[in-house]
Amino acid sequence: MRNFWLFLHRWTGLLMAGFLIVVGATGSLLAFMPELNRLLAPQIYPGPREGKELALGALARRAETLAPAGRATQVSYVQPGTARVSMTPRPLPLVADYSVLYADPVAGDEYVLGARPEPPPLGFDYLFLDSVTGDELGRLDKEPPITSGAGVMPFIDRLHFRLAMGEWGGWILGIVAVVWTIDCFNGLYLTLPISIAKGNRKSWLERWKPSWLVKLRGSFYRVNLDLHRAFGLWLFAVLLLFGWSSVYFNMRNVYDPVMRAVFDFDTPPTMAHGKSMGAKAHAAEKAPMSFERAQAIGESHMAEQARDAGFTVERPFRLTYQAAQNSYTYAVRSSRDVGAKFGRTSVVFDAATGAFRSLRVPTGQHSGNTFTTWIVEMHLANLFGLWFRIFVCVLGLGIVMLSVTGVYIWWKKRSARVASAAARAPAKPAAAASIPAMACVEKSN
Repeated sequence: MRNFWLFLHRWTGLLMAGFLIVVGATGSLLAFMPELNRLLAPQIYPGPREGKELALGALARRAETLAPAGRATQVSYVQPGTARVSMTPRPLPLVADYSVLYADPVAGDEYVLGARPEPPPLGFDYLFLDSVTGDELGRLDKEPPITSGAGVMPFIDRLHFRLAMGEWGGWILGIVAVVWTIDCFNGLYLTLPISIAKGNRKSWLERWKPSWLVKLRGSFYRVNLDLHRAFGLWLFAVLLLFGWSSVYFNMRNVYDPVMRAVFDFDTPPTMAHGKSMGAKAHAAEKAPMSFERAQAIGESHMAEQARDAGFTVERPFRLTYQAAQNSYTYAVRSSRDVGAKFGRTSVVFDAATGAFRSLRVPTGQHSGNTFTTWIVEMHLANLFGLWFRIFVCVLGLGIVMLSVTGVYIWWKKRSARVASAAARAPAKPAAAASIPAMACVEKSN
């Protein structure tokens, strides 16, 4: 059985190695994404500014003033001093077709059918504003060119979470994450001491102790083996949690059922009713309220929910309009949040009437969701301040090291097996025939 698990560990490791090298290296950079964004694109990320930040609704209106052909769909404080507004083309007026009439068979009313022409593209997806003054800082696509400073870190982010391949890349990394999570247990098992001959008085823990140590004075192969084994042991729990949180990001059809089986886990409301509500909302679509009005209603709902649920609101973070559900989501950072950079406490309400729909808090509501919040914020290096970001950066490099040393160990063992097989192989007939001939020559001399 041990040989089987060793075989499985070896080949799953080889299959994952390239992906984990990419994920580990990019993850090390993403741990310091705000600082790198500020370094590479200071015009968009100028850093903290003096003065009071404009309200989310005011920033959305400011963006629509700067780009009249666009309509804001989301506004958020992405970094200190910078607000990002997601924009879509503003719908054009309906063009009626008077040659086609629709008659209501009950009321007898007639309606003129029409078509809404496709609006021209804006040429950008995000409008960045100074969160204090409202001045425009820049316009970017969802996937800005990597040749620009502002496009470097978004590309690193896409590479880390999607291999920069869109949905297909997400599926590939999702499969890798599932295999990685399972292989963590396999790797732990393979470090355990094997049975030994009778008479050895060393305890089980004494025989396991060398697996936790690195002998730097050993051969190059031995140092690589020790690094691979000891790093995986010392950080087993962290590597397991990073692997499982990667499943959350890219393989929710695996993550959600497992979490429901183990914890009290609730799928986010927007994911639970997104498709079912979409058709209904579209059939009875009503004009959404303005972002400024939505913010006022969102603040009112949030204050009421905070009183009822017993948490405090610290600062606003994001306001989003979902056209499919005809709803707004107002998100804040609250006492239920554990991460430092984002606000995941949110209320959802009707975009036309303002009627409250649901509350979402990151911790304290469902045990499975609380656990998920912690491992997601850990994965994003959004806990415990600077020292933890340094730890995540080093961990990413450690994952690269695990992959490289694993490949090297496999290559050395394979080379040894090939050499051993060649030494045991019988001599070829031609070579065997040449030996007597050589002997005859030596005898004649």
